[in-house]
Amino acid sequence: MYVSEKAKNIKASTTLAIDSKFKAMKAEGLDVVGFGAGEPDFDTPEYIKKAAIEAIQTGKTKYTPAAGTMELRKAVAEKFSRENGLTYEPTQIVVSNGAKHSLVNAFMAILNPGDEVIIPAPFWVSYPEMVKLADGVPVIVESTEEADFKVTVDALEKVLTAKTRALVLNSPSNPTGMVYTKDELQKIADFAVKHDLYVISDEIYEHLIYEGKHVSIASLGEDIKNRTIIINGVSKTYAMTGWRIGFAAAAPEIAKIMANVQSHASSNPNSIAQAATVAALSGGKEEIETMKKAFVERRNYMVERINSIDGVSCKKPNGAFYVLMNISKIKGRTIAGKLIRTSDDFAELFLQEAKVAVVPCSGFGNDDFVRWSYAVSMETIKEGLDRLEKFLA
Repeated sequence: MYVSEKAKNIKASTTLAIDSKFKAMKAEGLDVVGFGAGEPDFDTPEYIKKAAIEAIQTGKTKYTPAAGTMELRKAVAEKFSRENGLTYEPTQIVVSNGAKHSLVNAFMAILNPGDEVIIPAPFWVSYPEMVKLADGVPVIVESTEEADFKVTVDALEKVLTAKTRALVLNSPSNPTGMVYTKDELQKIADFAVKHDLYVISDEIYEHLIYEGKHVSIASLGEDIKNRTIIINGVSKTYAMTGWRIGFAAAAPEIAKIMANVQSHASSNPNSIAQAATVAALSGGKEEIETMKKAFVERRNYMVERINSIDGVSCKKPNGAFYVLMNISKIKGRTIAGKLIRTSDDFAELFLQEAKVAVVPCSGFGNDDFVRWSYAVSMETIKEGLDRLEKFLA
């Protein structure tokens, strides 16, 4: 059967694959615990739900402009002004079906066949595949655990070519949870301006920072702002993963192209979810603080427990809700009769034998790690780590 060679070379999402397998096992009645999904275990706040119900009742159920309702685009622009010190016209905002969709639109807008995009590793699993979908070439730059998984300008300079068009920046990071400081961002901004590169700044976890504060690279001057496409949304901050609303802010010509691409790919984002997002962005932050307090407690417990178990270790993340567990000392060992060669081997055996789902980081650009999410209950975290200790013993 004849199929697209480009599509055939796109890898499946390892995070969604693990989550799907976990849910299938749970549906079979197996005693399985999961740490794969990247979504808060909190419910969407009531005031947001009420706004959605009101939108249905008042007939906000029709097509909207492709880039989103003007009401929501104004609310997003106000959010950037209020929280990030950035001024955008509503026409520079493009609302999409989740931040993932916003990223696809961004790559489609700026890349021509063969253009290169620098992606620091460990990276979110979808970045390289999105670049390939847009006919670009992902160029991976490794970072180290010792450097808190942050990429340096020296490392970026080494992979720069005449074909380099953009750099992906994710802070706070999925999967590492690390946060770039203002000084670190300034160096990256200077690099991007010097070489006339776009920066795709994925800031979806901006409100989930536990030490320090979020700084958007676009806020460091007009030159870098004009080259930055900010990607954000409401999935993580407001526990709205299923509502599928993301948004981007960009220079006018880029925003227009992104909106044009979206108009053919999906028409417009869900009208009811857009109305709910206006309420989310205009509401209070009490629920966010409640989530953050729980995440800090869970993170601290998870980090302490992992570092107390022989053979594994981890760094304490500053944001998001993930911990990367180093399994390099486990690779080469035989557990339950199976030789552990890769993070995939570990994750598969851990799920099979201990009934615990974690995400192998082979798809994130570093095979020495697996990712745990602490966006689950403390009870689940304790159970999962008890099983890890028994599994490794």
